[in-house]
Amino acid sequence: MTDATARSGKRPAVVETLTAVRALSDALDRMHSGMKGEMDMNASDLATLRMLIIREQRGEMVSPHDVARHLRISTASTTKLIDRLAASGHVERRAHPSDGRARVVVLTDKSRSEFFHHLGGHLGAMRDVAANYSDDELATISGFLHSLTEAITTTD
Repeated sequence: MTDATARSGKRPAVVETLTAVRALSDALDRMHSGMKGEMDMNASDLATLRMLIIREQRGEMVSPHDVARHLRISTASTTKLIDRLAASGHVERRAHPSDGRARVVVLTDKSRSEFFHHLGGHLGAMRDVAANYSDDELATISGFLHSLTEAITTTD
């Protein structure tokens, strides 16, 4: 155990913060579980759509290999998943804009619309909560969440 680990375990603010993170994680799990049922999708399908939305907002293209790596599934399973999402009208395979041999996976307008229809109320509530904080406070919160995400991702 590092000194930082030993110190952090004794600080009530650290314990309270991590308790709040677990509660948020639980609430997000319940929200996504509800969306799975409403959209008639399994967890991997929904996780793929979430990944595509996030990457789209960042201006990043997503290959089938990126999906496999993100979900930690085989390329064969990824092919079936993308086939299923394409058949339901949620994604399309397109040629990579700079490498015609490569393929990218993109959201359809239908998928984007359905996703935000089901998530819209939650997003509005989250925006309302965020609006109660100053830009400096939000920068601190964002930094914490990014660091936490990185710590969890690198220890998997």
